[in-house]
Amino acid sequence: MCNTSTLLVVNNSYPGPEIRVHRGDTVFVNVHNRGKYGFTIHWHGVKQPRNPWFDGPEFITQCPIRPRTNFTYKIILSEEIGTLWWHAHSDWTRGSVHGAIVILPAENETYPFPTPDGEQTIILGKDIF
Repeated sequence: MCNTSTLLVVNNSYPGPEIRVHRGDTVFVNVHNRGKYGFTIHWHGVKQPRNPWFDGPEFITQCPIRPRTNFTYKIILSEEIGTLWWHAHSDWTRGSVHGAIVILPAENETYPFPTPDGEQTIILGKDIF
């Protein structure tokens, strides 16, 4: 049996777009809420030193981004390296609003582990019958 559901996604993609940065970067992400409900974005695994009000837990570090409004996040990376993820931090939106944050070494650094041979995309999911 098939059915159709409507999901809130980012830039018409599921999962949302990958954010590719370098360790120590400061990144600005402007979120336009075109959905029906307010939500926030959490930068999972990013420490956000001296910048907790851009971390996304709804009604704890920030108010939700209301429908038909926008909010610009300032993400300050410190020692993070590798692949982390970002996701909505509001009820049902966390299931469809998410994506990867790929944090490369700083411009003058090497990986703290053997250099990867390449990248591979793996999509995890659950079959529904």
